[in-house]
Amino acid sequence: MRFHFLTVVLVLLAGIFFRLDSTHMAILVIVATGVLITEMINTAVESVVDMITQSYNPLAKLAKDIAAGAVLIASITAAIVGVIVFFGEHRIYRLHVGIDKSPKPIELIIILGVLVIVVVLIGKVLGGKGSILSGGVVSGHSAVSFCLATTIIYRANDYFVGIVALLLAFLVAQSRVEGKIHTIKEVIIGGLLGVTLSGGAFYFHLVQ
Repeated sequence: MRFHFLTVVLVLLAGIFFRLDSTHMAILVIVATGVLITEMINTAVESVVDMITQSYNPLAKLAKDIAAGAVLIASITAAIVGVIVFFGEHRIYRLHVGIDKSPKPIELIIILGVLVIVVVLIGKVLGGKGSILSGGVVSGHSAVSFCLATTIIYRANDYFVGIVALLLAFLVAQSRVEGKIHTIKEVIIGGLLGVTLSGGAFYFHLVQ
């Protein structure tokens, strides 16, 4: 909640700094409030579940996952709305610098994705923490999301698309920490792994 409140304050201050009109400020307040409301509901659900049972229960896990998912959806929506409000149609147009629009061979993307997953699984096994599908010393979700974000940045050559891709990758990493599935260190390792593998593949021309 402290993180969300700080973000809301910074966003509103940015709106004042950029002299947004009342309509755009109202939109920012609405989407920011939506994130805070879903976070409060998520906290309430977690408290109720913990009050009812302290042992593992699939339904309790499902309830917590759904509540956390609501926060994630609200956060993604707020991020997209924020980008649209702050950049606007004309600014977005100026950010588009589309240079390379050639399609990428799907086979190479699949190979890169499989490589990331294999390295993540090896890290999970060697780390001796969590399970193959959950937890571990490396966040697989963060690795895949930042790998995709890096690939999008390289292939799109478009600042706006790159910013959105990075925002979504950061939201995925933040959700793993918020869900207490991974620590900040583990999502950072996963993110660096995804960026390194994807960036290295493009730098050394392993993929075109």
